[in-house]
Amino acid sequence: MNRITDTVKHLIIINVIMFIGTMAVGGGTLFYDWFALHFPKNEAFQPWQILTHMFMHGGFMHIGFNMLALWMFGSPVEQQFGTKKFLFFYISSGLGAALLMLGYYYYQYSTGMSALTGAGFSQTETLETLRSGYAMYDSRWSNVLNTDQLGKFVSVFNGTMVGASGAIMGILVAFGMLYPESKLMMIFLPIPIKAKYFIPGIIALDIISAVTGQSFFSPSNTAYVAHIGGALTGFLIMWYWKKTQFNKNRWD
Repeated sequence: MNRITDTVKHLIIINVIMFIGTMAVGGGTLFYDWFALHFPKNEAFQPWQILTHMFMHGGFMHIGFNMLALWMFGSPVEQQFGTKKFLFFYISSGLGAALLMLGYYYYQYSTGMSALTGAGFSQTETLETLRSGYAMYDSRWSNVLNTDQLGKFVSVFNGTMVGASGAIMGILVAFGMLYPESKLMMIFLPIPIKAKYFIPGIIALDIISAVTGQSFFSPSNTAYVAHIGGALTGFLIMWYWKKTQFNKNRWD
């Protein structure tokens, strides 16, 4: 069994404390209001949520799988990076995941808003309607937006994002680049596959899910775009470090 490294251990402890707080305080909603990542146009958004959301989780399965992955892949990566570099990498991957997800949300929101303003609806009044209550909308909007567009427009405004998955996807990429020959298995597919094939395969499934909406091994409300953002950020950092030999003593 892999020895858990110090930073990974502390990250797991913080995640567990936040999860207990979510369950224990305010019926589960108060911590979400404070620390989950809200859409920036929503009045519930606060700047610190860009960081705190990655220590929040939506249920026992959610935190369980994420913390298991953090222990399994984070510990060997931290052993290679060291504490400060690992923490920088982890947080950066989580932030990259959040930024790409917010960009995707802004695209969906802007598409809906542009259609409504083009049809004569005031942007100010539209925002006031959205802010008047959870999932509130003007029934006349359905004359402009189809059911899918309307659902995305309203849900993006009201939705929240939680979880360490984006940061962990970055760690997975780092693990695959540091230990490409290591053999891994999925719970649902107990066949050993080398990390250099396994991890790109996981990312490919996330891309397919993001494009098609089809879920393979995760719940349908999974933020697949955030997974892609975390993986892409992790890859870019690893590529830069290797290219500039910032990590030259660890890439022998």
